Amino acid sequence: MNRFIAFIFVSILALAAVACAQTKPNAASDANAGKETAAVDKAPSEASGSKILVAYFSATGVTEKAAQQIADATGGTLYKIQPETPYSDADLDWHNEQSRSSVEMADKASRPAIAGKPEKLEEYSVVYLGFPIWWYTAPTIINTFIEANSLNGKTVIPFATSGGSTIDKACADLKTAYPEINWKEGRLLNRVTEQELKDWTASQH
Repeated sequence: MNRFIAFIFVSILALAAVACAQTKPNAASDANAGKETAAVDKAPSEASGSKILVAYFSATGVTEKAAQQIADATGGTLYKIQPETPYSDADLDWHNEQSRSSVEMADKASRPAIAGKPEKLEEYSVVYLGFPIWWYTAPTIINTFIEANSLNGKTVIPFATSGGSTIDKACADLKTAYPEINWKEGRLLNRVTEQELKDWTASQH
């Protein structure tokens, strides 16, 4: 009788041990599942380990729309480069050689004043830099922005909008003027699909 009771007791202990052992892997799986969910919920810029700034100059609003799309795709922070004196329609009349934009673009040393600076720029390792193409290159206000802020060592990705020009000369001019910056290949964003934009930004960092 005592042997039978002892056998029952030992059997109960063995079953309890097996049950405990089976619950441990499930707990670990739950913890891992939580980690995976957290990773999915992160913005792309956080998941990639890079903090992204999307800085742009937009005179008519076209480049601003492209910048917003990049910010949405990357989780980046938008920053609008604003001239101290806004451009009027007359200023943007490229048919008039005496218009403000014509005069600025004719003078390579022109540096239109800008209002403000991005906060905590040192925290960003990747900067998308957007602008409309003026006279086949970047507006000189972009030079003002670069020279007023420390972009040395950062990855800078140009993007632009244009009525007909390519971004090639703008990129070449910027690389020549600022060789200390880690430039990546730029892209025109006039007619890209949402998926094309996502694929392009994902390949940059």
